[in-house]
Amino acid sequence: MTTMAMETGTTVDVRRHELAAFLRSRRERITPEQVGLVRGRRRRTPGLRREEVAHLSAVGVTWYTWLEQARDIHVSPQVLDALARALLLDPTERTHLFALGGEADPHPESPCPTVTPALRAMLDRLEPLPACVQNSRYDILAYNRTYGRLLCDLDALPREDRNCIWLAFTNDEWRAAVAELPDVTRAMAGKFRASMAEHLAEPAWKALLHRLEAASPEFREIWARHEVVAQGGRTKIIRNAHVGPLHLEHTNLWLGPTSGPRLVTYVPVDEESRAGLERLGDLCGRSDGSARESTAVRQTRAVRDNG
Repeated sequence: MTTMAMETGTTVDVRRHELAAFLRSRRERITPEQVGLVRGRRRRTPGLRREEVAHLSAVGVTWYTWLEQARDIHVSPQVLDALARALLLDPTERTHLFALGGEADPHPESPCPTVTPALRAMLDRLEPLPACVQNSRYDILAYNRTYGRLLCDLDALPREDRNCIWLAFTNDEWRAAVAELPDVTRAMAGKFRASMAEHLAEPAWKALLHRLEAASPEFREIWARHEVVAQGGRTKIIRNAHVGPLHLEHTNLWLGPTSGPRLVTYVPVDEESRAGLERLGDLCGRSDGSARESTAVRQTRAVRDNG
C-alpha cells in the first residue's frame, strides 16, 4: 500500500492503489509469447509493457497508465472484463480485480458454493416438475430442463439476463407467459426492495437496480411506491408457449436463512397441469444428468449474498 493511500485513509484511495499494484503485478508476470506478441531483442520490461496491455484490452495507453498510477478515474465493468482477459486472470484473480474496481462482474467465473453437485442432481430428478435455485436478488443460479422452457427459453438468453425480476420487467416472452402480470411484477419489486435492505451498499445490487430503472418505466413507477412484500409461495397460472396454461403451486425451500438462496419448485395443482408438465418434459428431452448453470452460479456477487 502506498504512502498516499495511507495518508488519505479512505477506502476509495486504498482500493485504487491496490488496483494499481495488482495490475502491475499481473502485467509483469505475463510473457509476450503467452498473448501472441513477439518479444523482440531490446525488451527490458519484465512481462508486458503498458502499451501492450492497453492494446490487448482496447483501451487508451494514457488511460491505462493512469490506472497503474492510481489516478482518480472510474473504470467500468466492461474495461475490467477486457483487462481480466488481456492479463489472463484466473477466476480468483478476476474476482479480486472486480472487487478492487468496485464493480459487479458481468461475466463471472467463480462457482457459487450454494449449488452443489447434489443439488444439481436433485434438480434433474425433480423433472418434469420445473425447479431452479435462486438467490434473494432473483438471480437464477441453476435450473432443470423444464424450468428452462417454462416461461421462456433460458438457454437462449445471455447469462447476465437470467434473473427473474429482470425478465419479468423486460422480456416479452416471459411477460406473456405470466397471468396477472401487474400483480406479479408489483410483488416481485416489493420482495426485491425488502431483500435489498440488507445489501444497499453492494455493487451487484445497485447495478441491477440501476439497470432495471434504466430499462423499464413500469419498474420505475412501482419502485417509487416504496412497497415491501414478504417472501412466500402462491398458486400461479403460466401460459406456456408449448403446452398451454399450467396451474402451478410455487414453493420456496430455503437453503439457508430466509434472506439467502432457495430452491424454487412448481407443482401442478390439477391433472391437466400435471399432464402439461409431462408434455413439456417430453418436448425438452429428459435430463442428461446435468442441471443448467446460469451466470449467477458463477458470480462472486452470489457468494457475497450467500446465494
